[in-house]
Amino acid sequence: MTKKKALIVWGGWEGHTPERSAHVIRDMLAAKDFDVRVENSTAAFADPAIHKMNLIVPMITMSVIGEEEVQNLCDAVRSGVGLGGFHGLMCDSFRNETEYQFMTGGQWVSHPGNIIDYRVNVTKPNDPIMQGIADFDYRSEQYYMHVDPANEVLATTTFDGTHCDFIKGVVMPVAWKKIYGKARVFYCALGHTADEFAVPQFRTMVERGLLWAAT
Repeated sequence: MTKKKALIVWGGWEGHTPERSAHVIRDMLAAKDFDVRVENSTAAFADPAIHKMNLIVPMITMSVIGEEEVQNLCDAVRSGVGLGGFHGLMCDSFRNETEYQFMTGGQWVSHPGNIIDYRVNVTKPNDPIMQGIADFDYRSEQYYMHVDPANEVLATTTFDGTHCDFIKGVVMPVAWKKIYGKARVFYCALGHTADEFAVPQFRTMVERGLLWAAT
């Protein structure tokens, strides 16, 4: 049987441990019998070969991308190449690229209080990505995002107003899946650093979500 192919591209702000996190995802996919290619430059997105991938995992924060690179990336995904990722490594990658944000389904805008304790609520317990995962407590940045209303939301979090009173009670998506063109797209807002992969709920969501996107 031909192995599925995945591309991981890491870079940007070091605070999100992009290289370490890329290695975690590489090993995760390799264990599922993927042929995994890892790059650390957005130039990889301009390669016509990405159209033959089953999955692309962007892992870049607060960076820039060339016009040809982002166009080829979006074209590849629109044509059916799966896309998946987490935290700012996928949804705070290229702040000036609205088509990229349209593709991913969201863009980070704030995390009041920085690293805090909060609750993640599972909204689709019967979805294959979320099966067996109950609501859980989490410690990380609680992402406030601008999100696509077309997203199918899998989990949420509610802001309690402690760190920003005017968003008290706001329910914010934490994980979603969506369709972009012919492709499946998965995203999870957890995962500030690679250390968070020690949390089984987060690791399971990401692994299942990436496998779903690559189908």
